[in-house]
Amino acid sequence: MTQSNAELWARREASIPRGVGSMHQRFATSASNAALTDVEGKSYIDFATGIAVCNTGHANERVNDAVKAQIDRFSHVSFQVTPYESYIELAEKLNEIAPGQTPKKSLFVTTGAEAVENAIKIARAYTKRHGVIAFRGGYHGRTFMTMALTGKIIPYKAQFGPMPADLYHAKYPCEYLGVSVEDAYQSLLEVFASDIEPEATAAIILEPILGEGGFYVAPAAFMQRLRALCDQHGILLICDEIQSGFARTGQMFATNYSGIEPDLMSVAKAMAGGYPIAGVVGKADIMDAPSVGGLGGTYGGSPLGCVAGLEVLRVIEEDGLCARAMAIGEIIQSRLIRTRAAGLTVVGDVRGRGAMSAVELVYGGDVNRPNTDLTKAVVVEAAKEGLILLSCGIRSNVIRFLPALTADDATVELGMDIVERVLQRLA
Repeated sequence: MTQSNAELWARREASIPRGVGSMHQRFATSASNAALTDVEGKSYIDFATGIAVCNTGHANERVNDAVKAQIDRFSHVSFQVTPYESYIELAEKLNEIAPGQTPKKSLFVTTGAEAVENAIKIARAYTKRHGVIAFRGGYHGRTFMTMALTGKIIPYKAQFGPMPADLYHAKYPCEYLGVSVEDAYQSLLEVFASDIEPEATAAIILEPILGEGGFYVAPAAFMQRLRALCDQHGILLICDEIQSGFARTGQMFATNYSGIEPDLMSVAKAMAGGYPIAGVVGKADIMDAPSVGGLGGTYGGSPLGCVAGLEVLRVIEEDGLCARAMAIGEIIQSRLIRTRAAGLTVVGDVRGRGAMSAVELVYGGDVNRPNTDLTKAVVVEAAKEGLILLSCGIRSNVIRFLPALTADDATVELGMDIVERVLQRLA
């Protein structure tokens, strides 16, 4: 007999450690395109898509068919034992579409954190240096290295120290919070002056758009100054595109907006439409720095993930999902701006690129008074009305919008109707 959400939640609480959080107490049984259904038969518009994973929609038929065909051939042999063509083909495709004209190579692993870990390993092997600089508010994963790189204590780093050494943090440019491009750049120079010299720094890593940190967009001017600074001192620039990649922002990668070429780039999430795979894409000579056997992993570059990734790239191109992301983002942001203009002062900053959009909730329009209670309540109440949302942010007061790029206008508008109605009721 099918159990209720409450009954399953009780089983979850009894069998799974509290450290594994779940934002919603609703258990999915099926999902299709931009919607999902729970165990009690209730349907929801999904503005989370597995944390920006299902850009091509839930249960995309083309992606699933590619995986089913691969399963009939083999599910696993390990690329490090007996390699297979799909890994090579996916690498070739990513090398071709990655930002910049320098020849590229790609490595595949299983998770986004693993991709970031390998990017740091490659950077250290290439530069023969040890230091790494990340940014406050950035999120890079939950392993020890990536947790240390992450610029937020709760919930990611609390209780887990000490952290790995030679990792430092600078300010991320957030105009809304009073951190200008110049402020952020000067904070990097302060790291060089007080923490680690440039000649000992292997890499600087940043998200072109903060993910968990609140969807703040790094201005092109900052990215360009960062590129010049790295070039000046022989430091590698790593762009973490794990949440922002694969058409989410209206470009294949958010870095494209800045007009720079990173040395290394970490990718995951939407890369294979829900099948686990991640990777590092980088300049070929840099990627070749580690010795044979220094990179890899038993499940790295799973054949299921590789064929899914290839199909995702075809769907993005053939279905025009970059343009679709821009159209979706315009609906979301224009609705939020209109709501603010109508006098709803809890709506602070509205920002993002394409279908990676967000709203920051504050008291009375005051940027210095983050409204975390309202943020939590909006997520809960929207779900009651049939909309799955996610919160995020350095101050835990941001609602992020990550619908499937295959969602039609009517679905996106209906989701925003719920957001607007809940905000008006709770504000």
